[in-house]
Amino acid sequence: MTERVPILRIGEVLVVSIQFDLEDQTVLHLQEDLAEQIVARSARGVIIDITALEIVDSFVGRMLATIADVSRMLDARTVVVGMRPAVAITLVELGLSLGGVDTALDLEKGLARLRRPARSADRV
Repeated sequence: MTERVPILRIGEVLVVSIQFDLEDQTVLHLQEDLAEQIVARSARGVIIDITALEIVDSFVGRMLATIADVSRMLDARTVVVGMRPAVAITLVELGLSLGGVDTALDLEKGLARLRRPARSADRV
């Protein structure tokens, strides 16, 4: 049985805390579950907390970008929080810029970023 990633709600924001390595099927379930929750709860923002991830490969990088694209199409902004320096370096080395995904150091700063109006300069 494939593990499901829990999706929590804080007001109009959905919070996804990734606590384990993601397999292909888990990512597919997460994308579907998150899209359904964005619509069902009229979410305006999504925070993906990757604090627990010590290593990010190209698969996870593409997954983050895809989730952000789906969220944007459903009128919700995405902020990735908790990225470790080694993870950021790895993503750059892999050539993954995560275009369209805002980042913040922690959950509190991620929530603050979602409260601000979106500007193209805030995009990473």
